[in-house]
Amino acid sequence: MGKLTTHVLDTGLGKPAAGLRIELYRDGDQLRDVRTNADGRVDAPLLEGADFQTGQYELLFHAGDYLERTGQALPEPKFLDVIPLRFGISEDSHYHVPLLLSAFGYSTYRGS
Repeated sequence: MGKLTTHVLDTGLGKPAAGLRIELYRDGDQLRDVRTNADGRVDAPLLEGADFQTGQYELLFHAGDYLERTGQALPEPKFLDVIPLRFGISEDSHYHVPLLLSAFGYSTYRGS
């Protein structure tokens, strides 16, 4: 059975991004609104079971709020604020979509 998971690592500080808000959308409808735990992960898969379906999705990572809370020196306006990540799910498999974050850049990939 397929599932969708994520985690966020703060590469600028070299640690998990705890308390970062993440929203999940499918076709414009909000499915989840969660925060990362102390390990930079959410406590349960974002999608699994009957909720896991093929289609187009969007994760919104609220990086700006998180970066402010960490006390990092940020310009105003912030270079990064809400990071939208659009992706497709095309098969019944595990989709792990992490975010590697710093105040001035980010990257992602499909992990396992």
